[in-house]
Amino acid sequence: MFTAVRRIALVAAASFALSACGINSVPAAEETAKAKWADVEAQFQRRANLIPNLAEVAQGAAENERAILTEVTEARAKATSVNVTADDLGDADKMQEFAAAQGQISQGIGRLLASFEAYPQITSTQNFIALQSQLEGTENRIAVAIRDYNEAVRQYNTTIRTFPDTIGANIIHGAEPLEPYTSVTEGAEVAPELDLTSN
Repeated sequence: MFTAVRRIALVAAASFALSACGINSVPAAEETAKAKWADVEAQFQRRANLIPNLAEVAQGAAENERAILTEVTEARAKATSVNVTADDLGDADKMQEFAAAQGQISQGIGRLLASFEAYPQITSTQNFIALQSQLEGTENRIAVAIRDYNEAVRQYNTTIRTFPDTIGANIIHGAEPLEPYTSVTEGAEVAPELDLTSN
């Protein structure tokens, strides 16, 4: 009788100890981060899908805008060719390559939309207004998806580095830290100069 009670207590203690060692929390945190990355990719894909609509709107634009549009479509082609799978989330070089490709699209779209301001016939059309609204909404969704992904990565990386989860993370799962998404736009630290003089 005493042996049976001791055995049950030992099994219960072992179960509790194992549950506190990252057996379940490490894979759960990793899967959360991977799911959040899928959200980031979905929002970038949404933006890439809007770029052909920019081409339609830009049909009546001047040569300068066509050159910018060409840059945007080339950046889109490059960005969609850079794939980061859930298995690559720990690869800093792959993440930087992806961020750089997406940054080129962001810069190009911003320049193109700003250049359209010189063409009232374009900016006043329903198609342009709807497209601009969709692009702004998508940029906001991208920002939220990146924030959520980075928070999931922070939680996962903290989990695999803190006791007692680090035991299960290192011994059982061989867990490696994931890379947060970082994107730096060149020249973002310099405020743009505005020409407020009237013609």
